Amino acid sequence: MKKHVLWCLALMVLAACSDSNTENKEKEGVETVLPQQVNEVTVMQLAKGNFNHELVSNGKIVAKDYADLYFRTSEVVAKVYVKNGTYVRKGQKLAELDMFKLTNTLAQNKNALAQANLEMQDVLIGQGYAPDNLNAVPADILELAKVKSGYERAKAQYEASQYDVEQATLTAPFDGVVANLFDKQYNMPKNGEPFCRVIRTSAMEVDFTVLESELPLIKVGDQVEVTPYAAAVGTRTGSISEINPLVDENGMVRVKAQVNGGDKLFDGMNVRISVKRSLEGQMVVPKTAVVLRSGKQVLFTVDKGKAMWNYVNTGLENMTEYTLVNPEANGLKEGMTVIVTGNVNLAHEAPVTIIDDSE
Repeated sequence: MKKHVLWCLALMVLAACSDSNTENKEKEGVETVLPQQVNEVTVMQLAKGNFNHELVSNGKIVAKDYADLYFRTSEVVAKVYVKNGTYVRKGQKLAELDMFKLTNTLAQNKNALAQANLEMQDVLIGQGYAPDNLNAVPADILELAKVKSGYERAKAQYEASQYDVEQATLTAPFDGVVANLFDKQYNMPKNGEPFCRVIRTSAMEVDFTVLESELPLIKVGDQVEVTPYAAAVGTRTGSISEINPLVDENGMVRVKAQVNGGDKLFDGMNVRISVKRSLEGQMVVPKTAVVLRSGKQVLFTVDKGKAMWNYVNTGLENMTEYTLVNPEANGLKEGMTVIVTGNVNLAHEAPVTIIDDSE
């Protein structure tokens, strides 16, 4: 009996020791898995400053100045001196028509004008006036002499044929590049259609649209960056030249900006437009400072070593920053310390340690 009792006591002691060892091991495991963590954060001082707003849109390049050139008479094209893409100077020859019939008509009309002039002089002599001093001839007598001699009709025909000869040669009205030239030498140009177009490449514009709600954010003179989707063409700069004061049925407003493209930008080219403007007196915070909690925007400030939870409403944004809308209503004031990083898993009144990230 005594042996049995001693045996039971021994088993109980062994069991107690085993439970103690298990409890110690579990405690050690928990301490290993859940070590004491310190919330390290970086901060900034809340203050009003300039916000560099960026508005992005898509648009097309359009030529501000261009000229569609026509031949005024129907003759065979004798010479074509340029082709599409040729850069031309003001006054440079582009193409000309066959001149035989035109110069022949001009010579005939010149002779007819000379004959009419002689007949007018005969009429004036018959009226008793010297033909070499027309200033002394009364206006009604001079007009009668011109009508009877056919001088005015002959003069009009001569000037018309002279104009046809001049227009038979197309010249560039300004420096630019040739486009839409499709007619060939030795062929008749198409009636009513321009022979070619000259585009002034030094004065290109970009045509784009902005939302009605974005109108307060832009004004004439704002700087723009224009980036063509053609990879070989780099970014160009310009400025807004006009804003159409009309909102279309889709709530969009058309805007134009002048851009210096040189010979790299083509009429009709698709581009990406970035309008940049600096707004003063804005409460600006980095995007990393704003986190979501239950679907709402939250910004943490530091007070006595603890993270304080503040609801915020953001307004404008660019690539890296937000502006705060009416921050005073949410208890935010200039000079408060705002947590910029290390706030992803923070809770209200969680202890934090500020670190210096400038190194």
